[in-house]
Amino acid sequence: MAMETLLAPWASKSNESRGRLIFEPESATRTVFQRDRDRIIHSSTFRRLKHKTQVFVYHEGDHYRTRLTHSIEVSQIARALARSLRLNEDLAEALALAHDLGHPPFGHAGEAALDRAMQPYGGFDHNAQTIRLVTALEHPYAGFTGLNLCWETLEGLAKHNGPLVEAPIDSQNPPDSLAFGLKEYLRLNDLELHTWPSAEAQVAAIADDVAYNNHDIDDGLRAGLFSLEALAEVPLVQDALDAVDAKFPDIPQDVRIHELVRRLIGRMTDDILTHSRQLIADLDPVSVDDIRAADHAVICFSPAMKADVDVLRNFLFTNMYRHRFVRRMTGKAKRVVHDLFTLYMSEPELLPPFWAKIATGPETTETARAVADFIGGMTDRFALRDHEKLFSISASPK
Repeated sequence: MAMETLLAPWASKSNESRGRLIFEPESATRTVFQRDRDRIIHSSTFRRLKHKTQVFVYHEGDHYRTRLTHSIEVSQIARALARSLRLNEDLAEALALAHDLGHPPFGHAGEAALDRAMQPYGGFDHNAQTIRLVTALEHPYAGFTGLNLCWETLEGLAKHNGPLVEAPIDSQNPPDSLAFGLKEYLRLNDLELHTWPSAEAQVAAIADDVAYNNHDIDDGLRAGLFSLEALAEVPLVQDALDAVDAKFPDIPQDVRIHELVRRLIGRMTDDILTHSRQLIADLDPVSVDDIRAADHAVICFSPAMKADVDVLRNFLFTNMYRHRFVRRMTGKAKRVVHDLFTLYMSEPELLPPFWAKIATGPETTETARAVADFIGGMTDRFALRDHEKLFSISASPK
């Protein structure tokens, strides 16, 4: 399409896509990456992100980020970065919107509990589960299973954190080190896990970093888990806060926090753009395959900003993720996931009919995967309600 003539030579072009696993006629009005984005947005898995939380459980407040609002924030940052770097905004947006689809309820605590329960059966990994969801578990279309997304979209989701293996592998016999959902799909479609993904995928990944670091500041302050004075001990924050106070000395605290966060986002994205342009210039790519063949990421923070962001992450880990209130709730969340998994594994007939048909009896590998898929798709509130129905003697079983 006409807009693609404005893209950089190393950007992903929709008319050069490696296509879909199941052939479909192209749309007259949308590019292949626009269709992928729309399929993601219209999926039931995407809608469920509304009640899957980042750090807080859904009932703890209406103003905290959920997986859905986080994904929207990531997509906004990804589009802005892609536009400035002359990359394909539609592919970057699709990847940003889909990157968290595989998360189970209760954030990383829920994933840790589900992965521990699944260790005898291949484990559970949210990135691999994202691939499993969009290629197998979602089934809204009559002509194929999954969403039938383009190769480039699936590649970016699989390699959200970079290459997964050091050398090319036999996709028909993938190594056991790969997580289940990804390993199964590779037998159908080789995603070249030894290379870096496209620049658009790298943009979506770093936009994820920018978004969650900054919205965790906002949510942590709103929840009273730490003070602005304590946060100001982080050099990156202190510098931005000084700029806010110099320009707006008498603003309310909530506005002060918002001004701080927007400046931090701006400084991080400006750094990414400056450093990434230099990395791309040094690499001198002429195609997207040159980006994939590089021995390092080309979309990233400068070393100085990365060091500053690491200090911020350490602060958030100590003062937010390890806060006793958060740990108390995540402990409860882990127990809910453990209880549900244990019960459904021993009594798979309690599963809803669709999942009960897949199960092959108590404590089998097939039942374990069905239970993991079922629990992994739950929202926070569904998991809590299901737990109450199954374990509270006074709760209605319906």
